[in-house]
Amino acid sequence: MQEVLTAGLVLIVTHFGMSSAAVRPALVRVFGERGFLGVYSLVSLGALSWLIYAYGHAPRFGYAWFADPALDILPKAVMPVACILLLGGFLVKNPTTVGMENLLSGDNEARGLLRITRHPFMWAVVIWSVSHIVVNGDYVSLAFFGTFLVLAGVGAVLIDGKKARKMGADWSRFAAVTSNVPFAAILRGRNRFVPRELLAPVLVGLVGYVLLVFAHEWIAGVPLV
Repeated sequence: MQEVLTAGLVLIVTHFGMSSAAVRPALVRVFGERGFLGVYSLVSLGALSWLIYAYGHAPRFGYAWFADPALDILPKAVMPVACILLLGGFLVKNPTTVGMENLLSGDNEARGLLRITRHPFMWAVVIWSVSHIVVNGDYVSLAFFGTFLVLAGVGAVLIDGKKARKMGADWSRFAAVTSNVPFAAILRGRNRFVPRELLAPVLVGLVGYVLLVFAHEWIAGVPLV
C-alpha cells in the first residue's frame, strides 16, 4: 500500500510540478523545448511504470468498503463510453493537445467529440478510474485509480487555465463553444449535437472495447466478462 501511494504521489507531483509555470520555463531554458518534452516524458513514464508495478505486486487486505458483486456491471456498462472518448478523441484535431495551439488561430468551430467535451481523453480516464474504484473498494486500488482520477480531473482544469493565459482571445473563442464537463456547452446552447460526426468515434471506440474485453485478463489478471 505504501509503495503504491508513494508512486502515485511521485507521478502526480512530477506531472504537475514539471509542467507548472514556476518550473517549466527554467527546465526549457536548460533543455530546450524538445529536450524538456523528452525529459518530462521519461520522468512520467518512469513514475507510471513504478506505479503499475507496485499495484501489481501489492497485497490487498484493507478495504474501505466491500462492493456488491452486482456492481461488476458498472465497468462493463461505462467502459464502451470511455473507449469512444479515448480513441475517438484522436480522430479530431484538439487545440488542448500539446503543440496544437495553432489550431486556435484558425477555424474555432468544435466538431465531433469536441462538441461534447474539449477533454475527451481526460474524461475517458475519469470514467475508467471511478468505475474501477467503485467495484474494488480496497485501499490499494483507491490509491492506484485515485491517482489517475486526480491527474485527469485536475489536469483538465489546469490545461484550460494555461491555454487561457497563453492564447488569450483565441482560447476564449474556442472555450465559448466548448465545455470541460461533457454536454455542458450543448445543454447551454453554446454548441449543438451532431450525431453523424460521432459515427467514426463510436465505431473506433467500440472496436477498441471489444479488443479490451479479450485482452483484459492478460492486462489486469481478471476477465472483463
